[in-house]
Amino acid sequence: MQAGTLQLNALPPLSLYVHLPWCLQKCPYCDFNSHPLPASDAAALQARYVDALLADLQAALPLVWGRPVQSVFMGGGTPSLFAPELIERLIASVRALLPLAPACEITLEANPGTFERQRFAAFRAAGVTRLSIGVQSFNDAHLRAIGRVHDSAQARAAIEEAARAFDTFNLDLMYALPGQSLADLASDVRTALGFAPPHLSIYHLTIEPGTPFAKAPPPVPPEDAAWDMLDHITALTADAGLQRYEVSAYARGGQRCAHNLNYWRFGDYLGIGAGAHGKISFAHRIVRQERHRQPHIYMQKALAGDAVAQAHEVARRDLPFEFMLGALRLKDGFAMQDYTERTGLPPGTLAPALQKAEQNGWLERTGSHLRPSARGFDLLSDLQALFLPD
Repeated sequence: MQAGTLQLNALPPLSLYVHLPWCLQKCPYCDFNSHPLPASDAAALQARYVDALLADLQAALPLVWGRPVQSVFMGGGTPSLFAPELIERLIASVRALLPLAPACEITLEANPGTFERQRFAAFRAAGVTRLSIGVQSFNDAHLRAIGRVHDSAQARAAIEEAARAFDTFNLDLMYALPGQSLADLASDVRTALGFAPPHLSIYHLTIEPGTPFAKAPPPVPPEDAAWDMLDHITALTADAGLQRYEVSAYARGGQRCAHNLNYWRFGDYLGIGAGAHGKISFAHRIVRQERHRQPHIYMQKALAGDAVAQAHEVARRDLPFEFMLGALRLKDGFAMQDYTERTGLPPGTLAPALQKAEQNGWLERTGSHLRPSARGFDLLSDLQALFLPD
């Protein structure tokens, strides 16, 4: 209740993000906070990590006290490396500490390389309601080219098991892979659609600074070929009854990812775990946090009640861009009322940039609702950049 720069009349929906940082091996394109899981004492290490997560959550409770949690997302890393018993303990403890909404979506990221038959059913029994499987491709040569530890057969078996164990699940694919042709991409998408996934996320392979791919870039398709691939993805998913509702996300009716929607709509999220980020709103300010990044340091600090490495108040001048960074990723756009409620700023703070975006043909307006045009969706980075502070 301290004096601040904003006046928020209501707080946005709240989600919980839980970062589980270990993988079997680090992929050469990955810039996430992920680390190879040590071969020795892995079970003890993971159990201690869950202890640290719960200590972190308990210390953070005063920031979100009494607020219902709409979704929980366990990301990584490879969360499916954790034993179902540890995931069950984690979810049960979260339920004991936080008021979860009755229809709370609880997602766990899983990779086919960590798949064992019945393991997914055990995650479902532990309280997970939605699985997100990192398939990336069904082409063994392309999987090897991007350093994945699974093969096509493992991917297919994992999806079949997920469909048996879960009412809803997501598949992750990537395109513009080294050596990938348009026909290869179409084969990947058709194979994925053959499993009738409720949700499909498809990402362009990007070469991120500091990764092995940045040091030795692989031969990826040219930009024109990547655009052709995206057009093909949109056509194939539409024919299969999936709607593109976000730049990289396609879903059947009622199957959109609630957790990601909250991010994109500038909702709040408490982030716990090594390197996790969070955004928490208060009556007069919006605060971003970051946890200690290295898993061993994080565990030490969290168990001592000091998990937060950095925290800062979001400046008023940065709020328009931060809001639009997510809102413009959504095909349906946003209502101006959403902007004023989530940022505490008047509509006029967007006026100059909105005018330029409409003049460029990048935004469409219906009353007080705005959405990116087809051209604006294609030029999303340019459209978002209009809202950067001067």
